[in-house]
Amino acid sequence: MKLLKSLDLALNKAEGALLILMLSIMVLVAFSQVMLRNVFHTGINGADVLLRHLVLWIGFLGAAIATSEKRHINIDALRRFLPPRIRSAVDVITDLFAAIVCYFLMNAARVFVESEKAAGQMMYQNIPVWYAQIIIPVGFGLLVVHFAIRAIIRGHALTKGGGE
Repeated sequence: MKLLKSLDLALNKAEGALLILMLSIMVLVAFSQVMLRNVFHTGINGADVLLRHLVLWIGFLGAAIATSEKRHINIDALRRFLPPRIRSAVDVITDLFAAIVCYFLMNAARVFVESEKAAGQMMYQNIPVWYAQIIIPVGFGLLVVHFAIRAIIRGHALTKGGGE
C-alpha cells in the first residue's frame, strides 16, 4: 500500500507542477496577446490555438489531481445514508467502475489521436495537431491509475476491517 500511495503522491506532484507550468504559460501568452493587440495592433500568430489546447491540458491535469485527492465529482445522495462499511464497499465499486469507464475512454481517445496523426493535420506551422491532443488518452490514463489506486487502497482498508 505504501508503494501505491507513494506512486499516487509522485504523480500528483508531477501533475501539479505541469499544471502550474501550463497555467503560467497561458497567463503569459494571453496577457501578451491582449497587450500586443491593444497597444501595437498586432498579435502572436497561433496564440489562440495554443491557448485552446492548453485549456484542454489543464482540464485533464486538474481532473487527475482532483481524482488523486478524492475531490473528483461525486454523486452521493444515497451513499450518505449507508452504514460506514457498506459505504466503503460502494466507494470501492464506484472507483473500479470509474477506472473501467476511463480505460475505455482512453482507448477511444488513443484511436482518435492515431487517426489525427495519420491525417497529418497541422495545428500551427509544422506542429502536428496530435501533439496537443495526446493529453486526451494520457489524461484518461492518469484517471485510470488514480481511480485504480483509490479502489485498491480502499479495498485493502475494507478487508482489514475498517473504512478509509
